[in-house]
Amino acid sequence: MPDVTSPNLRHSVRGIILDDTDRVLLVRHVIDRPPGAVWAAPGGGIEPGETQLEALRRELAEEVGLALDGEPPHVWHREVVSPDHLPGYDGVVNDYYLVRTPAFTPRGSMTDTELAAENITAVRWWSLADIGSYPGPDAFGPRDLAAHLSALIAGDIPGEPVALPV
Repeated sequence: MPDVTSPNLRHSVRGIILDDTDRVLLVRHVIDRPPGAVWAAPGGGIEPGETQLEALRRELAEEVGLALDGEPPHVWHREVVSPDHLPGYDGVVNDYYLVRTPAFTPRGSMTDTELAAENITAVRWWSLADIGSYPGPDAFGPRDLAAHLSALIAGDIPGEPVALPV
């Protein structure tokens, strides 16, 4: 009989935070496999009983100090099923929301020690040109972030979340 067990996926939300000059706010996560570090949108796991927007509000306040008002558009969805992608899980589901805000100095409610425990080592505003010309060694998540951001910056806000490739 075939195995019908559902994979154990970590459900997460992330904020694509764009400022008034179209810079995106990214956090640097150190990981224990190549490339070693990834710049990704702030966010994290959805706790039991939380909606996606409740989790997004909590995560953005904790990581970067942004108080999210309203209901930002849900723009991207990405599912990675791979047992080596995230320790303790068979993969991850990331749902991305577009947040437009004036530029601010990111400083969340988490201490540096708490951020380090989450493998977050830096927070930085990036222009599209900076992402496109970055030589490495860190990667960006999701892959081809610059192309996906270009569409959002150009005003191409999807009515339904776009499924991002793995």
